[in-house]
Amino acid sequence: MDVRKVEEVGWEHLVKMGENLTFLSFRVMDTKGRVHILEITLDETYPRCPPSVSWSISCPQDVPYNFSLEWSSHSKLRDVVQQFQKHVDKLHDFWSTLDDIDRSFWVTDPKHSHYAMSYRQIKLGNDCSIILSINANDPLSLPECRFLGSDTTVNFLRDIWKRNCKRWAKAKSFPENLARVFDTQLPQPPHVQKNEEQVECGICYAQYLPIDDELGAKSGSATDYTCENGNCNRAFHSVCLGDWLRSITTTRQSFNVLFGNCPYCSDPIAVKISTKT
Repeated sequence: MDVRKVEEVGWEHLVKMGENLTFLSFRVMDTKGRVHILEITLDETYPRCPPSVSWSISCPQDVPYNFSLEWSSHSKLRDVVQQFQKHVDKLHDFWSTLDDIDRSFWVTDPKHSHYAMSYRQIKLGNDCSIILSINANDPLSLPECRFLGSDTTVNFLRDIWKRNCKRWAKAKSFPENLARVFDTQLPQPPHVQKNEEQVECGICYAQYLPIDDELGAKSGSATDYTCENGNCNRAFHSVCLGDWLRSITTTRQSFNVLFGNCPYCSDPIAVKISTKT
């Protein structure tokens, strides 16, 4: 492949290039600052046949459905990246809805935020919950749902849903709509409850760092950084957050401070890192 084809996309977007130019990866950023990596594999049939493509979001990983490439004899490498950008933009509302759910409610499954899973199991009370299936192509529409709990509780909640689901309005946010349907505010995530003793790191999902001499004073320490966005409040180990920010190409560093975006809400963050002498 002619290296000039990369120039059509832009060298600033290139993440990795194989020596024989049969493998390329490009960075694409969506409107919320989420970084996506598009991997392109070219074989001897290119450009007569389309390249093989795969992709991921930097954190958390994976997506709800695969990227489908349209290809013709006149298509170029630039067209692949442009189609990928359109696909990413189309999923923006879906991912934003998942973010809204994850930071507003007590989500019990999946245990950790995951953009590939289009369902959320939300705790409603003692021994009862609701499983919501969010439409990736129309995320603010009324979701399909299933209740878990005792027969009495499930029947009671199902009757409320059937009676009030007509209140659902796509112009309102997901949390607002659930509050309108149930006539009450649902339980918040455990990590926003003020009396919680300890929260897990949003990156390594552990409360404490391992006991390791290489970590120095941070060895065995608890989370020590919290996102300042009141709707997020995710806790992190500054060590984990620093390592994650270093893996993001848009991160800036000034002396011993890294400037980037929160992995969960994308708000600006600044993390002080230890310097080794």
